[in-house]
Order: sequence, then structure tokens, then C-alpha cells
Amino acid sequence: MMTLEDIRSDRALLNSIDWSMTPEEAVTLYLEWGNNSAHGRKMVKSKKDVSYYFVVNTWDEPPKIYLVRRNSDEAVDLAVIDMPRHLRNRFLETVARRKSVYGLTPEVREWLKRETEKKGKSLTGSDSPQSP
Repeated sequence: MMTLEDIRSDRALLNSIDWSMTPEEAVTLYLEWGNNSAHGRKMVKSKKDVSYYFVVNTWDEPPKIYLVRRNSDEAVDLAVIDMPRHLRNRFLETVARRKSVYGLTPEVREWLKRETEKKGKSLTGSDSPQSP
């Protein structure tokens, strides 16, 4: 599994993340090919079409953020990220503490963007995102 540092250091991966993708949109885009044109997203044409996006999994205790790589064949968890307690508690309040997999709230998205933009390692400039 990748770490937050690994994500930070992979420029190609950072540039590939779809910050607005939700689990529901990913299913529509990659598993229900006939519905895509109605949602204003680019059509998936092959297994080579890939999305990278974050979800919050509240089945875990405590809930965690996952970076997912999805194509029409599979969804692979690339990273698991812990949320700060205050952010986790506010997120759980927004979903009424229900167990599921959710898209990012604006607050979680902004926190993740700040965390991935922090300086640490120098950016690698690799040509393609790392695969598991």
C-alpha cells in the first residue's frame, strides 16, 4: 500500500486524481457503460481507461480514506489514509454514522489536497502513476 508520502511524491498520480469522483459515479462510469453520456463524463472505451479517486470507508473503525484505482475490470485500493479525529467525527456526523463507502465531503477533500501538496520529498516527475 502506498503512503501519503508516496502519493505526495508521485506527480503523475497527483495529476490523475479525480477529486470529484464518487463511488456511485465510478460504478456508473465503469460498470454501467450505457449510462455515461447522461452524466457528462467521458465514455469508457476499454480496460485502459482508468480513474484515481478517494473514498471514505466507514466500515473500518475508525473510518479511513482510501485511494482507489478503477477501470472496467477492477477496483484496487492503492493507499489507506488516517483522518484527524476532528475531521473523522465531523464526517461521521454528516453520514449519520452509517456504515458504507462514501465520496469526499468538501472538508475532507480540502484537507486531503492540503496534505498532498505539503512539501516533503521532492516530486519524482514519473511518467505514469504507480500501480500496485
